[in-house]
Amino acid sequence: MPKIDERVDAYIAKAQPFAQPILIHLRKLIHKACPDVQETIKWGFASFDYKGPMVSIAAFKQHCAFGFWKHSLIKDPEGFIQERSNNGGEAMGNFGRITSIKDLPADKIIIDYIKQAMKLNEEGIKLPPKVKTTEKKEIEMPDYFLASLKENDLAMKTFEGFSPSHKREYLEWITEAKMEETRKKRMATTIEWLTEGKPRNWKYKK
Repeated sequence: MPKIDERVDAYIAKAQPFAQPILIHLRKLIHKACPDVQETIKWGFASFDYKGPMVSIAAFKQHCAFGFWKHSLIKDPEGFIQERSNNGGEAMGNFGRITSIKDLPADKIIIDYIKQAMKLNEEGIKLPPKVKTTEKKEIEMPDYFLASLKENDLAMKTFEGFSPSHKREYLEWITEAKMEETRKKRMATTIEWLTEGKPRNWKYKK
């Protein structure tokens, strides 16, 4: 008998009607491929562990998500597995927005993925460490920023003489303004301070 966690039962029961058949189907495949899997709830989603985290399923208002913990190490000749996206992408998980069972790969392919994930955990293979970088993406100067600088030769000269980090401080301050009024006020202050030869954080420098 599969080891069932009542919290996962409750999670599926609370899901939208379209999502329940998807979650039930994936749950059955996971148990079929890995009879010793342990069900649990992690980060609010239904998760399945086998000698460590392995796979999870989730339901949202309009779609479901299905993702493997070590998806980057799973062999995927058919190219179904996508990079996990937690925000800003198409959907969380590795298979995009799932709205029906038809959106999933064939059962035999999913079972193969699960067995690969099992083997990775059995052999203690870990994900490669994430490469840490301190390099920040360059911020493109908005047209309105450049236009304001061109109207004040001294401000332009000061800005051009700044180091990349000092330029970035002003650019971030201006572009992160959420309201148009706030942006205009910051732009005016920026020109004033640049005319005086001041960096963005001059108040905090001794």
